[in-house]
Amino acid sequence: MGERFLPAGSVVLLKDSAKKVLIMGYCQAMAEDRTQVFDYCGTPFPEGYMSIDKVYLFNHEQIQEIYFVGYMDEQQKAFMHKLTKFREDLVLEK
Repeated sequence: MGERFLPAGSVVLLKDSAKKVLIMGYCQAMAEDRTQVFDYCGTPFPEGYMSIDKVYLFNHEQIQEIYFVGYMDEQQKAFMHKLTKFREDLVLEK
């Protein structure tokens, strides 16, 4: 699978969407269905977090366009490596 996550703060457009999304977190599941874990959680851009019903869960494959890549340093790179490994392990467990 390789490193595939964008850093928090990245702004993307999802397929079949007209609204940009700001990535704010990773590996989330819906409260009512914990069996599916999504790569990202995000909020509408530029508004940001407004309420729980305006948080979007999506996978990397759903990204159509990347408008901005968030801040990346050595700490972020190490986190992304661990996150990628965690996500790969989740896929293997199924």
